[in-house]
Amino acid sequence: MDTKLSITTFTLFLFLASYVSAQTNGFDVTKYGALPNRDITKALTNAWKDACGSTTPSKVVVPKGTYMLKQIDLKGPCKAPINVQVDGKILAPKNPKLLNGVDQWVKFGYINFFTLSGGGTFDGQGETAWKHNDCGTNKNCDRLSMNFGFAFLNNSIIQDITSKDSKNFHVNVLGCNNLTFVNMNINAPATSLNTDGIHIGRSTQVVITNSIIGTGDDCISLGDGSKQITILNVRCGPGHGISVGSLGKYPNEEPVEGLTVKNCTLKNTDNGLRIKTWPGTQIISSVSKMHFEDIVMVNVSNPILIDQQYCPWNQCTKQYPSKIKITDVSFKNIRGTSATQKGIVLDCSSSVPCEFVELNDIDLTFNGAVTTAKFSNTKPTIIGKVPQLMA
Repeated sequence: MDTKLSITTFTLFLFLASYVSAQTNGFDVTKYGALPNRDITKALTNAWKDACGSTTPSKVVVPKGTYMLKQIDLKGPCKAPINVQVDGKILAPKNPKLLNGVDQWVKFGYINFFTLSGGGTFDGQGETAWKHNDCGTNKNCDRLSMNFGFAFLNNSIIQDITSKDSKNFHVNVLGCNNLTFVNMNINAPATSLNTDGIHIGRSTQVVITNSIIGTGDDCISLGDGSKQITILNVRCGPGHGISVGSLGKYPNEEPVEGLTVKNCTLKNTDNGLRIKTWPGTQIISSVSKMHFEDIVMVNVSNPILIDQQYCPWNQCTKQYPSKIKITDVSFKNIRGTSATQKGIVLDCSSSVPCEFVELNDIDLTFNGAVTTAKFSNTKPTIIGKVPQLMA
């Protein structure tokens, strides 16, 4: 699956690149009144409106310099392919209240053949927000904005962009089809709460490649309805690793199907490769066709983990086992060092045990010694070397 998707992505990349090179309609925000060290919300909105209405491929340009930006929602459909080229640095308001509780600071939605590129930085200036983030324990907490929201984009590319210090998740992907992230740099301190790198939900054929992600939460996470997702050549850390889930908490969740994670390195993360589902709910769904291969771990806690008793901050009861069925999962050629003695923990549901799980050549050490493997409610196929099995 990953090879086919990579070819599709490369073809799409060339196709969009040909559009970019042929673009003749440029919409520079400075022609709309944008000035360095000033708010450019109105200028960017007006430039987008004109570019989106162009019947030939167009480009919105934010040149080098530092600019301020309030919340902005740039929507299609546009009449032709459109590129937003950001060469400068864009700053969000430091005060979270100035974003009026919106879900995302910068939103792009309902666009076909969209490109965001240019090597620029979107700085969420999240430090003030992190200090007051009590959402883990307070259900009525103030909503904090993510840096980006990409919703209902088709055949699109996000390339050479830096997302820095988001107040919440960095990137949220919803309802997208054939969306590729190339050479993304996402960073926030390890102590920044809930700053997931890229979260994907109800989207198909999303590719994340050649990127560096270090945050205070999951580097990449898959929510319900994620299908045919490919993660290639990603460096993850600090953070909580690469996660499927959490799943099983909310009604009407859709299955997660088709994930390939390959040629990635995780360093100093709290978890490695993880599938997590909630117990104590009546939500019935499934996770299938999850494949992890050629992964390097460097001082990673819980390098390989299936956790079907996921219940942070005691928000649930474990009276009933998870009803999320996990099938067809493989871990191949996983090597490196663990920060704990536990190399593999497969803690599956007693209600719907994991099936067709394969462990193939897992070489993980802890302080120079072999790590351990423990299985509950699953009988994986073991090929080659694996950590020491525990009763």
